Amino acid sequence: MARRAEPPDGGWGWMVVLSAFFQSALVFGVLRSFGVFFVEFVAAFEEQAARVSWIASIGIAVQQFGSPIGSALSTKLGPRPVVMTGGILAALGMLLASFATSLTHLYLSIGLLSGSGWALTFTPTLACLSRYFSRRRSLAMGLALTGVGLSSFAFAPLFQWLISKYAWRGALLLVSALSLHLMACGALLRPLSLTEDTSVGGPGAQLTSLLHHGPFLRYTVALTLINTGYFIPYVHLVAHLQDLGWDPLPAAFLLSVAAISDLVGRVASGWLGDAVPGPVARLLMLWTTLTGVSLALFPVAQAPTTLVVLAVAYGFTSGALTPVAFSVLPELVGTARIYCGLGLVQMIESIGGLLGAPLSGYLRDVTGNYMASFMVAGAFLLAGSGVLITLPHFFSCISASTSRPQDLVIEAPETKIPLPKEEGLGED
Repeated sequence: MARRAEPPDGGWGWMVVLSAFFQSALVFGVLRSFGVFFVEFVAAFEEQAARVSWIASIGIAVQQFGSPIGSALSTKLGPRPVVMTGGILAALGMLLASFATSLTHLYLSIGLLSGSGWALTFTPTLACLSRYFSRRRSLAMGLALTGVGLSSFAFAPLFQWLISKYAWRGALLLVSALSLHLMACGALLRPLSLTEDTSVGGPGAQLTSLLHHGPFLRYTVALTLINTGYFIPYVHLVAHLQDLGWDPLPAAFLLSVAAISDLVGRVASGWLGDAVPGPVARLLMLWTTLTGVSLALFPVAQAPTTLVVLAVAYGFTSGALTPVAFSVLPELVGTARIYCGLGLVQMIESIGGLLGAPLSGYLRDVTGNYMASFMVAGAFLLAGSGVLITLPHFFSCISASTSRPQDLVIEAPETKIPLPKEEGLGED
């Protein structure tokens, strides 16, 4: 493929958006809907719920902590073979899980093996998408990430029907076949070569420069704080509503209302991120602040109408911050470093995601209600929005360049890769 001076902002990039849409559905849609297997595992293995909960937790942790590996491999080999390999691993993990005779087998198959496959798919796909777009990057991200919400609605009842029809082992076999479609998603990722790529060096040189890059480090801290409080409603909102006297079904329905609002927020934010002048970080700070405020107001609200309004507000703003969060990173580190940068961010911010829910549960145990849990969660998001203000050009009226990194450490000349005389990638 011929080397391009800047992202094409369309063309085959829309096929990459389609790939990212289905990939996000097959990774996080499956993870969000995996709770329907929870009761089956508890009954089949006669284990405590806490031990069964580790299956999904291990899978999420491996996916996030393994993201830098997927990023480094994509830098060396390109995203296509990496994502296709990840699809095989994800499907193989589900296949082996259908033959499990103990929870340890599920830890290793779903948690470790499928989690490794997810680590090789999600980050490389979004990084490849970022390289194809500049002016319309936020919109492309918003469209791609709607796959998570839509699949959450589709997969939960689908998985429940499969379990009732074929039992949990047969259902896992079919989920394995579904996960194998990640190979098709990977096949759509056509590698894109940019002139900027020749000056950033290999993964080691990129990692060194990012660890000395002040704006990148501050942005990583901001996302870690945001991630700490972001998922609290998905874990504890239903329990909080039941403490208020709600029945389980209406409480679960309110979470579905938030999910619908989340979908609308992702698309609307993606459009606004490209249409509103100024740096995308400013829009991210706005959505983060509104999400934090809505979280802090949950324990104060008592009336059902007020709680519904807050659920809609939280769903919209929390969904809106997701696409712009991924769009800010290329502005900071440049498209050439996006694979390494996104993988490193995913790994570090996972700390917040892993600590947020246990901290919220601990506060519930200490205080006897969820008031402190939701207020502390909102405080974490407000703290993250405060860190975002320190990013370069935050108060500028002109958008930062999406193809040139900001305040980067320049590598020594020996780390630069010379431009080859003939491109070896061939025609795609």
